[in-house]
Amino acid sequence: MTREECSNLILAFTRVLYINGDSTHQTLEAAERLGNCLGFRARIFPHWGELQIQTEDTDGKHISAMEATPSGVDMDRVASTLRTIEELCDGQLAPAKAMEAINRIAEAPPASTWLFTLAAGVGGVALAVLFGVRHLPASALIFGSAAAGAILRRALARYSTNVFLQPFSAALVAGIIGALAVRYDLSSSLRLVAVCPCMVLVPGPHFLNGMLDLIRGRISLGAARLIFAVLIVVAISIGLLLGLDLLGSRLGRSRRDG
Repeated sequence: MTREECSNLILAFTRVLYINGDSTHQTLEAAERLGNCLGFRARIFPHWGELQIQTEDTDGKHISAMEATPSGVDMDRVASTLRTIEELCDGQLAPAKAMEAINRIAEAPPASTWLFTLAAGVGGVALAVLFGVRHLPASALIFGSAAAGAILRRALARYSTNVFLQPFSAALVAGIIGALAVRYDLSSSLRLVAVCPCMVLVPGPHFLNGMLDLIRGRISLGAARLIFAVLIVVAISIGLLLGLDLLGSRLGRSRRDG
């Protein structure tokens, strides 16, 4: 492989890790290992929206860049990429076929809609249990609200790439369902019915990766990650409050918990 082909291959592997929720530290370690396996010294410079790579061999240094925004989370792609790097370094995968393999991983579909919906519903109920839900109707409403939000998010993903639209819309649904539950006496636990489906939308990996970047001195990248995560929380909050307000409800009006 030529140096340019190696650079593009390393960037392709690194990009899949970077944009799908892997920590920056692990991403850089994987890129360095891959470069060593290919016989190049590779340094990755991550930025919000871009990855730069500097490779070095006997002919000198080469710098190239690729668009990459770390706004997604798909740990199945991360695990598959790391496993492919292991196979490449162990000689089980030929370098000439590595680009085809990473392209296949990058284009792999996310988890099926039914599984995504089930996970969202169960996650919402689990959070409600932690926060003290005590009645089955409230749990059923939380499950239904979180599941409906998940279905809506998958539907919107087909028509829009806006990263804030999906959490906003799902939170809007949660607010409306929570308000309806109180209006029609389906459940009086407004706080849990409205808030728990929204809590599964909170971008925990982005907060965690942002803090890890700050700890390791990557100030600009860490700040960008945290700002992005905070903006998602703002979108969730606006959606929830708007959904409640449409039916004249407030979080402070719950008559009793659970």
